[in-house]
Amino acid sequence: MGIKLSNRVQRMEPSATIKLFSEAKKMMAEGIDIVNFGVGEPDFDTPEKIKNSGKQAIDDNFTKYTVTSGIPELKEAIIKKFKHDNNLDYKPGEIIVTPGAKAAIAEALAVICDLGDKIVIPAPYWVSYPTQVKMVDGEPIIAKTEEQNSYKITGELLQEIVDNEGQVTGIILNSPGNPTGSVYTKDELAEIAEICYANGIVIIADEIYEKLIYDGEEHISIVNTNDKIQDLTIVINGVSKAYAMTGWRLGYAAGPSEIIDNMAKLQGQTASCVIGISQKAAITALEMEDSEIQNMVDTFKKRRDFLVQSLNEIEGIECKMPLGAFYAFPNVSYYIDNTDFNGTDELSQHILKNAHVAVVSGKAFGMDNHLRFSYANSMENLEKGIQRFKNCLLELI
Repeated sequence: MGIKLSNRVQRMEPSATIKLFSEAKKMMAEGIDIVNFGVGEPDFDTPEKIKNSGKQAIDDNFTKYTVTSGIPELKEAIIKKFKHDNNLDYKPGEIIVTPGAKAAIAEALAVICDLGDKIVIPAPYWVSYPTQVKMVDGEPIIAKTEEQNSYKITGELLQEIVDNEGQVTGIILNSPGNPTGSVYTKDELAEIAEICYANGIVIIADEIYEKLIYDGEEHISIVNTNDKIQDLTIVINGVSKAYAMTGWRLGYAAGPSEIIDNMAKLQGQTASCVIGISQKAAITALEMEDSEIQNMVDTFKKRRDFLVQSLNEIEGIECKMPLGAFYAFPNVSYYIDNTDFNGTDELSQHILKNAHVAVVSGKAFGMDNHLRFSYANSMENLEKGIQRFKNCLLELI
C-alpha cells in the first residue's frame, strides 16, 4: 500500500539549479570534465576574518540554541547596516535572522498568504519564487517583462495586472536580479511603490545581490522611494553572496513588526533558530568595509565583460549586459527555432551531455528562449566553457 503524498508537495517542482548541479556533479564523479556555469554561489573563499569569528564562536562554546529571531548583537549589526548602506531606520523588533534568504522569503509568504491570494512575480524570476508561493497555497501571477526594458516590470504593467486580477496581495521584486542582472532605478521603483501603496500590496524586496553591482550603478531599496511604503515592505537580504558565505545559511528580513513577529512564530515551529556560529560570523561580515569585498566585485566585472562579449560573438546569440549579480541571460531563440529542440530544457541537456558544459534552462526562470550562465567561475573555465558551448551550438546549424 503506497503512502499518500500531500497535494502541496506533488505540486512542487524540484529546484532546476539544484537538479542541474546534481547532474553535473554526478558526471564529474564519473571522471568527466564539466565546466559548470550553473552554480549560483561565489567561487571565492569566505574571508579569513569572518571564518575566524566562526572558529572563535566554537571555541567560546557558542553552540546552543539562540533566540528564535536572532541574537541581539547581530540584529544591531543589521540595523547599522541598513542605516549606513540604505539610509533606512529599523528597530530590533522589525528584524528577523533566518536560515538563509530563501527561508526568509518563504516565511514572509507564509505570513501574508491565504488560499488563493495573488502574488505578482515578474518574469524572468528566480526559480524558487513561484514554487514558494504555491507552497503556501497562494497563486503566482506571472508578469512577463520585455527584453528591451531589461526584463523589469513597469508601473504600467503592474497597474494592468491590478486592474485585470482584482485584489493582489503581494509582489516579489528582485534587484539586482537573478537571472538577468537587471537593476531597478529609483524612478522605476517609485512608480511601483506608488501603485503598491494605493492598492495595499505587500512588497517582498529581495536585495541579496545588493553589493554585487557594476558600471557605476547604484542599488536603491524600494523603501527609499516612498515615505509610507516601509509599512508594506519586507526587505530580504543576507550574507551568502557578497561575503561568499552560502554554506553558512544566514539571511535576514526587515519589515513591519507584526509581520516579523509572525515570521518568528513560524520559524520557532520549524528551524527554531539560526546556528549561533553563523550569527557570530555574520556580525563580522556586516561590519566589514565594502572595500574589503571590492576585489571580488572587480573580478566578477572582468569575467562578466569577457563572457557577455564572447556570447554576443556567437552566431544567433544576443545577450544584454547585466548590471548586477553574477549571471548572464543570453537569448538563444535562434537555436530553438532552427533545430528540433523543444525548448531550453532539451537544449541545455544536449549541451551538458555533448559539450560537458552545465547551463540552466531559461524555462526554469519563466523565459524558455534563454539560458542562464553564472560567471562565478575562473577565467580559465570561462574561456574553456564558452569555446565548448560555441562549438556545440555551431554543430547544430
